[in-house]
Amino acid sequence: MLEKTYKVIELVGVSENTMEEAIRNALDRASQTLKGLDWFEVTDVRGLIQEGKVSQFQVKLKVGFRILNEQEMRGA
Repeated sequence: MLEKTYKVIELVGVSENTMEEAIRNALDRASQTLKGLDWFEVTDVRGLIQEGKVSQFQVKLKVGFRILNEQEMRGA
């Protein structure tokens, strides 16, 4: 069995529409610069209120990504 090691970081995704979109925004952006994204966990949800209405969803995530081995780094 292949052993895996993970690095965990925190991200905050933001959306004016939904919490799900805030999650996707954070993961989409992270995937542009990080390889081996493997899982996420929502740890906090909050929002911004303007003029008595929700104007923004903010979702805090823990994101795990694999520390790649040499073969994975070379794309093999």
